Amino acid sequence: MGVDLKDEFPVATLPAPGVMAVDWEERVDFDRLRHYRLERTRQQMKAAGVGALLLFETSNIRYTTSTNIGYWAFNKAERWAVVTPSGQPKVWDFGSAARAHRLQLPSLYDEKNSVAGNTGLQGAIGPKTELHKRAVGEILDWLREAGVEDEPLGVDVAETAMFLELQKAEVNIVDGQQIMMLAREIKNRDEIMLITQATAMVDAVYQDILEALKPGVRESDIVALAHARLFEMGSEFVEAINSIAGERCSPHPHVFSDRLIRPGDQAYFDIIHAFNGYRTCYYRTFGVGRATQSQRDAFKQSREWMDAAIDAVQVGNSTADIATTFPKAHEYGFENEMEAFGLQFGHGLGMGLHERPVVSRLNSMDDPIEIKVGQVFALETYAPASDGRSAARIEEEIVVTEHGPEVITLFPCEELMVANEY
Repeated sequence: MGVDLKDEFPVATLPAPGVMAVDWEERVDFDRLRHYRLERTRQQMKAAGVGALLLFETSNIRYTTSTNIGYWAFNKAERWAVVTPSGQPKVWDFGSAARAHRLQLPSLYDEKNSVAGNTGLQGAIGPKTELHKRAVGEILDWLREAGVEDEPLGVDVAETAMFLELQKAEVNIVDGQQIMMLAREIKNRDEIMLITQATAMVDAVYQDILEALKPGVRESDIVALAHARLFEMGSEFVEAINSIAGERCSPHPHVFSDRLIRPGDQAYFDIIHAFNGYRTCYYRTFGVGRATQSQRDAFKQSREWMDAAIDAVQVGNSTADIATTFPKAHEYGFENEMEAFGLQFGHGLGMGLHERPVVSRLNSMDDPIEIKVGQVFALETYAPASDGRSAARIEEEIVVTEHGPEVITLFPCEELMVANEY
């Protein structure tokens, strides 16, 4: 990019048109979205040489089947789906949810491919009921009907008891999670629009946070504010709000507390929520009332590392090119890259919080991934301050376009902003 962000601010060119469907503007085409996701999955199945995929992970199920029963079911392994080379996937769902899908999406689901299932509520129902054996039997019946019962079966993330039952049935199991990560890596225009809309909601929350930050406000109060504002704007799920201030900034604890924010604190936040299934991950750092030179220097360093990383996001480059712009762990106070993982960092965004590509010095040098049009990922930097307590955390979400990287996180982040400055 080579852009000096002090002279040129990020300007949105990718649309974030709103949370409703309208007849007078082309927005998200959900039929196109459903078709794209299923075909992407089948392309990767074919490339991997598997006959079908057995999916338990919540994001994988929604990506392939377009079914959703809310985040009560988030990774409980109590619903699953099978994707075969043709036809609509089959979903085994939690009790009455199976009937609900047949009512909500009658063009896709009927009594044959949306049925109830149960694998014992993670052991709460004892093994004497043989629920896992029954589930495997029904899965094998569906594979036989599709003519793929003798081909490898990709499985993503399942309970141990389920894997043991599949093993008893002599099913040839392969790693289905890698197949799904490859499928989900490249986003179509509808996915990008949903991610951009989700990000626009966070832009608004940061304006509210800037105005609310003052002594006496707790970290947890900011968490409550962000939840309320996001739900008002149409968020379907708030996964996490990191809210960190003062001496809790260094090292990053990754959890908020009831700490009172005080004059002169440095504070950073990460807002992770989902709109129509698609997530954000979006850090910003502020001073409260006033800021020291140490705090400003930390922010400047974090920004410089971020700008260098964005410059390396070029089609044809790899994640190793981005990772080399990050400092080594010992340069900012950590013993090794494993301990520092997640601070100088990049990760794909989509229906999951951590998708391909993952960018860090821990993995990218040994397993670089090519930068391609259609990838969407977040880049994160972290700089501890020389005062030993403060730190700056910045995160930008990037869409890789044919014209280069586009930053879609638009709340100002060129220099340290001080809330309610004295």
